[in-house]
Amino acid sequence: MCKENSACSCCNSIPMMDELHKLIEGHKEIPGSLITILHSAQGMYGYLPKEALYEISKGLKIPISEVMGIVTFYSFFSTVPKGKYSVMVCMGTACYVKGAERLVEEFEKNLNMKMGDTSEDRFFSLIQSRCIGACGLAPVVSVNGEIHREVKAEDVPNIIAEYKVRG
Repeated sequence: MCKENSACSCCNSIPMMDELHKLIEGHKEIPGSLITILHSAQGMYGYLPKEALYEISKGLKIPISEVMGIVTFYSFFSTVPKGKYSVMVCMGTACYVKGAERLVEEFEKNLNMKMGDTSEDRFFSLIQSRCIGACGLAPVVSVNGEIHREVKAEDVPNIIAEYKVRG
């Protein structure tokens, strides 16, 4: 890895690079350790910065395309910073039929951001889910795993306010 090369700026471009290098070193001889390393790296940063992905690629001596293939395949991984509160709108069939699309519009309007974005203050992330598995409660919004049931468009400002108050 480039840590020994003092001319390289990538090791200083994100925090905790020493910890990332130790993580890679501790796992690089273990076959199939890429997902474990990615999980741990995401735990360190809260997401997977591109600089970290390149370091993992170099450290494991695997192409960046392979690393990115894993990161983009599994929905658990994120390459963008997430907010303190992840607002997940279920777009499964039951929720969609009962107005989930309107909920998305309301969250986008009230948070002044688009689906998939994180607010500049990193307080909220807006995420679309295929199915939360609570079809009988549709339409459903989950905020950090807390389920809001039978949500109507007019409920959206109150849901946002509830989490702003929590801080």
